[in-house]
Amino acid sequence: MKKNWYSLIICCLVTMLSACQNEDELSNSNVGYLRLTMGVDMSVNTRADGEEVYDPKQIAVQIVSEENEIMDETSNWEDWSGKQITLPVGTYTVKASSAGFDGATSGFDKPYYAGSTEITIKKNTEVNASVTCTLANVKVTVNFDQSFIYNFKSATVEVDDNADNAGISPLTFTMGESTQSGYFPVTDLKAMVTAVNKNDVSNTQTDVIENVKARDHYILNYKVDDGKGDGNVSIKFDNETKTYSYTFYIPTKPTTQLAVADANAWAKLAYLSGSVVTSEDDLEPANMKFQYRVKDAAEWTDVVAALNENTYEGKAISLEPETTYEYRMVYGQEEFVSEVKEFTTEEAIALYNGGFDVWSYGKEGETDYSQTWFAEESDKAGLGTSFWDSGNIGTSTYMTSLVGVHNPTSPVEGDEAHEIDGKTGKAAKLASQFVGFMTIGKFAAGNIYTGNYCETFANPMGARIRFGKPFVSRPIQLKGWYKYSRGTNIDEKNDKACADKLNEAGGDLCSIYIALADNIGLEADDIAPTAAFEIDNRLTADEPANFKYKNAIDFTTNNKNIVAYGELSANMAKGAADWTQFTINLEYRDLTRKPKYIIVVASASKYGDYFTGSTKSVMYVDDFELVYDGEPTYTPVVQK
Repeated sequence: MKKNWYSLIICCLVTMLSACQNEDELSNSNVGYLRLTMGVDMSVNTRADGEEVYDPKQIAVQIVSEENEIMDETSNWEDWSGKQITLPVGTYTVKASSAGFDGATSGFDKPYYAGSTEITIKKNTEVNASVTCTLANVKVTVNFDQSFIYNFKSATVEVDDNADNAGISPLTFTMGESTQSGYFPVTDLKAMVTAVNKNDVSNTQTDVIENVKARDHYILNYKVDDGKGDGNVSIKFDNETKTYSYTFYIPTKPTTQLAVADANAWAKLAYLSGSVVTSEDDLEPANMKFQYRVKDAAEWTDVVAALNENTYEGKAISLEPETTYEYRMVYGQEEFVSEVKEFTTEEAIALYNGGFDVWSYGKEGETDYSQTWFAEESDKAGLGTSFWDSGNIGTSTYMTSLVGVHNPTSPVEGDEAHEIDGKTGKAAKLASQFVGFMTIGKFAAGNIYTGNYCETFANPMGARIRFGKPFVSRPIQLKGWYKYSRGTNIDEKNDKACADKLNEAGGDLCSIYIALADNIGLEADDIAPTAAFEIDNRLTADEPANFKYKNAIDFTTNNKNIVAYGELSANMAKGAADWTQFTINLEYRDLTRKPKYIIVVASASKYGDYFTGSTKSVMYVDDFELVYDGEPTYTPVVQK
């Protein structure tokens, strides 16, 4: 095809003075007169069906001195038609270019023309000169052959800067849409065609165009590979018109097709996977990789793709929560590229009131909770809607006329709370104790948990408690601070087996644990809210199928409803005289399941569920925090 260009003819004429001018004035003046006459060559510069003729009014002109001073200029050369311009004697450069566009970015139907010439104005001398404006950027046209249109359902060609210059946007040509020419700054280009055949199989091929120069016009023809092309690229060059015709032969059945699966996206981590669907090529697994980026971002980040049997696996780390990303699988230098899939990271949900700074007394009502402590805002305290609860409801309302109000779990502040950056708020004090009169009563472990205390029973003496609050994110750790002084005399031995374990350990043990569950849980009733599990001391046996237990929830691998679990180490459970930081790894049993509930429990007496422990045990907890950075601990469990 021929190159489109405009001829801007500038005739520089030193004119004679009119009859009314004084000859002496002319002879003493060191100036000349420039009159510009413009002409436009309407011919085109390509043999292919071409671009529209460029509007001449878009041509701007500047006259620039040797000192780089603009002597005169116009944004529309027609404004100078017939105009006489006075210039001092000297040498000048006349510059002409497309007005309002510098050609530094890509765009459809945006050619950029430029040209210049040097002129010398001499006294009493006529000078003729011309400027030819030619295409200063690079033109790209995409054609889809009829055989290609017949064999493929859809196709796109993305043309981009091969150096991935962030300032240049890719242009996408779509099969079936009106043909537009694209224009790029002078840079090597790459063209990636993605074609979907009639069996919905996608084929991607990337080709690079090098040694690109201004005024080049690249016609990219896409045809079906019928064997004649042998998969190679045919290139024809017309030196006269600076036209390159590239013909790409695309097989209807891709030699290699890559596919990625839906990502398993956590808050700051995503597990990526993909496979080679079809391949007639000898692929080297070491050359396979994943790439991800924030949706619509310019740059991709590479991730190692490790081959595990027939699946490639990788991990994208240090992601931002609640953010949409794109990812793909790539072989080599984009010889083969999969389709792009999106994923959105989870919310990094913080543990509500994890610093235990919010406390209030409950409200008076049908049951008086006005002296019962809750780690909750006052409008939720004691109403079954609190996030944190404890055994305080039972102990503060049981036999109060005889024994008074008991709050085994209560707030402390000042020196008793944990200090961070020189500041202290409040902390939770968990004090195990016997609540009752004479021999009538029960051992109550100081505790705090995510759930709700529901009701107290007199016969048999006990309680109904629900554990678990709605929660849908996947942290990898629970961090916090505690200190613990344990009683060594186990003076409450309602369960002999538990008492024996404590005596073997040299005294009482504290407990902190976290669990994530994905069971449907229990529906709300008149007293109890929705929860994952329930403890009901009236049961004669556990009912795991109904998510109910007599004394303690089963968190072992026998419970198929537990997604992840972690607890304080056995050594740390024996005590810490000063504030000590702990880190509990959540051990995931499946990396794909998402939780519905979170259970966090801290107790001054580990076997308080069995009413066994020491009344001398006191525990303080503060600044609980869920951690999302890093990779989770994973121990796969085969459910029976």
